[in-house]
Amino acid sequence: MLTFTLGTFAIALNHLLLISALALATFVGWRVAKRGGDNPESVLFSLFLLGMLAARISFVIAYWTHYRNDPWQIIDLRDGGFLAWPGVIVLVLAAVYRGWRRPGLRRPLGFGVGSGLLFWLLATFSLTIYEQGTRLPEITLRNAAGETVQLADYQGGPLVINLWATWCPPCRREMPVLENAQQQRPDLTFLFVNQAESMQSVSTFLETQGLSLSNVLFDGSGRLGEAVGSMALPTTLFYSNDGRLLGSHLGELSEASLARALENFDAPTPATRKLPCPASATC
Repeated sequence: MLTFTLGTFAIALNHLLLISALALATFVGWRVAKRGGDNPESVLFSLFLLGMLAARISFVIAYWTHYRNDPWQIIDLRDGGFLAWPGVIVLVLAAVYRGWRRPGLRRPLGFGVGSGLLFWLLATFSLTIYEQGTRLPEITLRNAAGETVQLADYQGGPLVINLWATWCPPCRREMPVLENAQQQRPDLTFLFVNQAESMQSVSTFLETQGLSLSNVLFDGSGRLGEAVGSMALPTTLFYSNDGRLLGSHLGELSEASLARALENFDAPTPATRKLPCPASATC
């Protein structure tokens, strides 16, 4: 399960855990403050924003080569580009400083920050273990020729599976990024699994946008999204050679966030990946 869905509303579980951690920290800090001390609610929120800012800046620095040609992308937070640990360190140091400056905040702020961080760490670790224990679903799809194919047929090498639709603006924006990655990383197999649209509408979209994608597949009933527990688009999944889920990304991918996700896989080697031999050829 990658998203929490309520009606037409869907939110990534990792985002929900982050919001829940802030809510828990605020509640615990408020309860402790009632027994004596200052209410840390506003301080906790400012620390949260500071931690997120530090996490974003750290990510941009780490992947600066992907931002330097288009600096406006730095402020486009839709790519989900954050490094957690720098943000946590800055948050804790700022909390220590605020507690040192205001003695009345020390106990409520300490309990609030501690409970929020502990919840977030345990919940994130549990979610990661759960995700990496899931396998490539056994789903029947159709290829661009209208032929029935099994998703498992593509197992045997690292897989990047993108769930998308032409009506989805973030899907449309990230397509050139994925197209470029498909060309630059022949050691990986990229599958573009369209969700519940006709082949004609997808073909028209790709042609008008000038996109050249290999392995465009069609999931007419949206069963793959249900199987992986994601009702939000776009969703990108990263599988190992043996079909084990290595990671996922909900929302738009930028060059930087995709580069980070692809670190799950080994770097490409000069050797060309050996492809299956066609039935009509002699290998």
